Amino acid sequence: MIHIKIDGKELEVPEGTTVLNAARQAGVDIPTLCDHPALEPYGGCRLCLVEVEGARTLQPACTMPAGNNMVVHTATEKVKSARKFVLSMIFSERNHFCMYCQVSGGDCELQNAAYGEDMTHWPIQPNWQPYEVDASHPYFVMDHNRCILCRRCVRACAELSGNFTLGMEERGAKTILVADLGIPLGDSSCISCGSCIQVCPTGALIDRWSAYLGKDKDTQSTQTVCIGCSVGCGIEVLSRNNNLVRVEGNWDAEVNGGVLCEVGRFLPMVEERDRVVTPMVRKDGKLKAATWEEALNTIAEKYQPLIGHANNGVAAMVSTRLPAEVLYTFKQVFADNFGSNMVTSTDEEKFATLNSVKSEVGVYEGKLTDLEEADAVMTVGIDLTKDHQVAGFFIKRAIPNGTKVIPVNYEANGMDAFTPYATKINKNADLAFVKTLSANLNNEEAAELQNKAGLETAEIDKISSILKSAEKSVLVYGADFTQPEETFRALVKLAKETNSKLVGITGKANSTAAAQYHLDKPFVMNGHQSAMIVLGDEEPTQTMIKKVENSPFLVVLSSYHSALTAKADVVLPVTTWLEQDGHYVNLDGKIQEAHKSLQSPIDVKSNLDVLELLAAKLNLELSAESLVAAEKAV
Repeated sequence: MIHIKIDGKELEVPEGTTVLNAARQAGVDIPTLCDHPALEPYGGCRLCLVEVEGARTLQPACTMPAGNNMVVHTATEKVKSARKFVLSMIFSERNHFCMYCQVSGGDCELQNAAYGEDMTHWPIQPNWQPYEVDASHPYFVMDHNRCILCRRCVRACAELSGNFTLGMEERGAKTILVADLGIPLGDSSCISCGSCIQVCPTGALIDRWSAYLGKDKDTQSTQTVCIGCSVGCGIEVLSRNNNLVRVEGNWDAEVNGGVLCEVGRFLPMVEERDRVVTPMVRKDGKLKAATWEEALNTIAEKYQPLIGHANNGVAAMVSTRLPAEVLYTFKQVFADNFGSNMVTSTDEEKFATLNSVKSEVGVYEGKLTDLEEADAVMTVGIDLTKDHQVAGFFIKRAIPNGTKVIPVNYEANGMDAFTPYATKINKNADLAFVKTLSANLNNEEAAELQNKAGLETAEIDKISSILKSAEKSVLVYGADFTQPEETFRALVKLAKETNSKLVGITGKANSTAAAQYHLDKPFVMNGHQSAMIVLGDEEPTQTMIKKVENSPFLVVLSSYHSALTAKADVVLPVTTWLEQDGHYVNLDGKIQEAHKSLQSPIDVKSNLDVLELLAAKLNLELSAESLVAAEKAV
């Protein structure tokens, strides 16, 4: 431990702690602009200068390691004078007219720092040169007039998302933030993760939806879980007057550490589907508004005679975007009480085979954290730049540290641009590829398999060499296999041969919980008298619609109108993901609690409430025992 004194306060901190972080532990405020807790120290703005006894000049607190018996002063006249000079120079370089900026009034770190030094005007006349505003991006705007060149956005793009889209061009006063080689942001390699917006200390990067909707102090904040995929990122939902203002990453979240993708940050903002706000019952061939009592009675009248009919009763499907409490109650109603032989989830057979094999062979899978610690990663059956993107961020940002990434796919993969080890195999040749690699590792002949995979011997040798020499290798698999059972068994064998961790990137938010409840069989209507679809806010696929369109009696629980609700006999309005509480089990097996962020419309009920009301109408008994296992049970 290091002993340090800051403004008269003595404390002990671990070796390697910066003076800035030591001051924070002591409750001493040192203003900063380029520093951010989620980023590596940079020391660019020089606003955090402090006086260290024995040092010839002022020192940047954000990059200077605390030394044993160091004595630091943060508020001397020399320090205050330096801070005012730094702020004066920053204000003089660009068009910082605070009264016209949407973050003015508490959300701007530059303005707050100036007020902290009792600055009320510009000591130096600003440079009136106009800078362009890049509004080419669909989600956010880049205003160079507000930019202070702190490079937080550049560092976030590289360090958090591993995308390296943003950079700096020119030098001195002409320095400007650019995307790629100076092309419009909307035409660049930007992946819309939004990390740059969240770390920007001024109004240089603002998102289109939350701009001018209120300051942070005017909003309500709710920490919850993103359900865009099974990664289960921690998020902070900001709302005002029951309206969604924006979604931000939760820097303290264990799973993602504040990083989000487009699905989690921006897609909730652009949701434009029409809400279902009242129960509807089909009468004379048309859906008409009804009371909850009437709608539930209509369902109960049809369903009462179907209880106990396994083969020709109710075929039921539930969305894996819904909380575990809903999945568990759904299973109790239709599998346990109705005894139906067709009770499943929207994931259907896509992961059923994988779950079955995992249960049989007893595979204990790796964690997302293994991706960040790996020195070699091979992905098969998934493109992590399109699906489960945050997991892809973990891999991409490890590449500069020497991690070798081998994306294996049939066609161009978004990860190809980040690694020299991109591998193209023939379509539907995943099994042949994995077996060929395994044979190569064991010095076995596999020419026929190798030809089927479409790879040269040199390529197989290179991949084998990387996996054999790696100390911490990870095999990442999706579900895009034509022969899922055989391919997965081959991957398990390969993982053992290379001492690799296996990480499965599969399904929607609660796919793991659905698998624990065995809600993953293929959905087939074969003589069933009704279909019950608990859709929540999920968008129905054309495949789903086609499977139930000829159902004699179709019931849909949905947040939004769709082609599926248009075919239903009864439609019940239910809450969206932001309007309900519940638990989710992510792909790591981690149980997380989601919290309601918005109030639902007055006549809309939660999916759980609707299932419980229906069970009460049918006099069914529901258990309240343990909902989900603490770790993967599949």
